[in-house]
Amino acid sequence: MGLVKSMAKEMIKEIGNKSREFYEFVLPPVDMYLDNDKLTLIVDLPGFAKNDIKLLLDGNILSIQASKVISDEKNHNMICNQRPNIIDKKITLPIDTIDNKENITSAKYEHGVLTIIIPIEKHGKNISIE
Repeated sequence: MGLVKSMAKEMIKEIGNKSREFYEFVLPPVDMYLDNDKLTLIVDLPGFAKNDIKLLLDGNILSIQASKVISDEKNHNMICNQRPNIIDKKITLPIDTIDNKENITSAKYEHGVLTIIIPIEKHGKNISIE
């Protein structure tokens, strides 16, 4: 009976590892909305420390990288590990930043939620018809 229990425990652990790998690939979920003069992104990154998160804006590509270290003691007693340990997400932004005039002006991380604000420089001019 001990062999069946051990095999079941290993199977559950492996399923957890595969789930974590899947979540690391697809996460984090991102909401993005455009106001007149700024682009705001809301990114869910629960379980990461503020110092574990790195942001880079290159043209219209925003890179979000985060990683956390699980101690050997916690890892040794781990039965299931589905939460992501690494995030490496590249997001194509719907704004033109070729001139690199737009920069991240605000990034706030609170309660596992990262809020990023990027100012938008409007191109062109509205023309009223008389």
